[in-house]
Amino acid sequence: MHVLILGGTTEARRLAELLHGTPGLKLTNSLAGRVASPRLPPGETRVGGFGGAEGLAAWLSEQAVDVIVDATHPFAGKISFNAARAAAATHVPLLAVRRPGWVPVEGDRWHEVGSLEEAARALPALGRRIFLTTGRMGLAAFADLDDLWFLVRSVDAPEPPHPARMEVLLDRGPFTLDGERELLRRHRIDVVVTKDSGGAATAPKLTAAREAGLPVLVVRRPSVPEGVAVLPDAEKAAQWVREHLEQGAFPAVD
Repeated sequence: MHVLILGGTTEARRLAELLHGTPGLKLTNSLAGRVASPRLPPGETRVGGFGGAEGLAAWLSEQAVDVIVDATHPFAGKISFNAARAAAATHVPLLAVRRPGWVPVEGDRWHEVGSLEEAARALPALGRRIFLTTGRMGLAAFADLDDLWFLVRSVDAPEPPHPARMEVLLDRGPFTLDGERELLRRHRIDVVVTKDSGGAATAPKLTAAREAGLPVLVVRRPSVPEGVAVLPDAEKAAQWVREHLEQGAFPAVD
């Protein structure tokens, strides 16, 4: 059985680790190629796009893929919808792995918004020194906010357009609570901007912001394509794949 993992996340790497070496299973990991030095998972790896839904459908047929596991980032919406269309066109079963989103607790000062553009419009009323943790790909939304100062954290250096007053911090999670506390203090941050990525690796910034009484702009994640089965972690996804391998039919997703 040939399994294609659409990856680039902690869950995708964990799933590849769990499935690698399983008798009767061929594993291909697909990475978008947006990170210069990605952490490669076990198994075969391809890097780069497929050419939209039609290109992915053609690749699925050429490579005789039996199942797709979409374990991409919760905000990688384009590939998820392309995968859904390609799976429907080729009749290849599709499973999505999505870590649960963050939930505010007492003391949080969250402002939920629907997009980076909406976050940019809300920022001037909330503060002047911004900790921007939404990645390097969406900085254009904040490029016109010349009166604000940004600390931008990303894995790779961003390219224009981006805010004029900006300091870049190149780093990769997981991050510690003590480290996030010190970062907020040292840079005199008064607003945090994040996507609702979920997971533990980058969650300490939310705790640090809560302790400091800072507002947090949280960009809501896009929905999973309609009709796609969803599991919350790699362990359950690996079990689902193994059950199919053993039974020759895909089990229902609870």
